[in-house]
Amino acid sequence: MADIGEPKVRAPEKPLKKGELALIKTLIKHPMESGLRKDKNTGETIPAHFIETITAEYGGATIMKATWTGAVSKNPFFSFYLKADKAGPVNVTWKDNKGQEWKEKAELKVE
Repeated sequence: MADIGEPKVRAPEKPLKKGELALIKTLIKHPMESGLRKDKNTGETIPAHFIETITAEYGGATIMKATWTGAVSKNPFFSFYLKADKAGPVNVTWKDNKGQEWKEKAELKVE
């Protein structure tokens, strides 16, 4: 599948003060098939193919983990806040129900 993957993670560009909240934005190309839709041409059910988990790590610890189902829309955008304690990477991992995995990171700047 050509239109899959290409994860993006964005953190604020300007340096944050210690303790300030940082908005982290993520996006990934993925079909997010529920397994309930039928192909219009063949009438056959399209197999389920969706992201099951998205995990974020910061400062050596897992700070967020979400479990998804096929009910999440195609090419999902997801954002969350974290408390900026120190400069460093925010690592995000997406895993789907077919065993595929994608990783991307953004650097968080803290003064």
